[in-house]
Amino acid sequence: MRELPEPKLSLLGHMELSVAKPHLPKKTPIGNRRIIQVTGGKFEGEYFNAKVLPGGDDWITVREDGTIIQDVRITLETDDEEIILMTYRGVRTGDRSVLNRLDQGEEVDPDEYYFRTNPVFETGSEKYHWMNNRIFISNGIRMPESVSYSIYTVE
Repeated sequence: MRELPEPKLSLLGHMELSVAKPHLPKKTPIGNRRIIQVTGGKFEGEYFNAKVLPGGDDWITVREDGTIIQDVRITLETDDEEIILMTYRGVRTGDRSVLNRLDQGEEVDPDEYYFRTNPVFETGSEKYHWMNNRIFISNGIRMPESVSYSIYTVE
């Protein structure tokens, strides 16, 4: 079988989201739920800069082991007034004591836990149409009142 070249990553940009305190609905058949409203933020990169419009949400499922599965939908408005929809699913996991510290609002070194997402971008903009046709991944860090990501294009 032929071995294909290893994919390469190139930095798309950095994004920081400000978030509200989570709503904690009761446990569902899928797991414990948290709904966290995205109140704003910014994206900075080589190809564009954007603000994160308020009103997005992160619908989190917390597994029995404390692992968080994210389901996020946000809207970016670029500096040149184009709209880019962004969705992503992600996983944040680690040792239970580390996850507890994150849940308590402590700042935790990102090397102590695993936090990755797979963003999908959607836009009607001709300028940014290329984003509709690429695969992206990111790594993240959870801070007491915000979340920060470095987002990469898979080449």
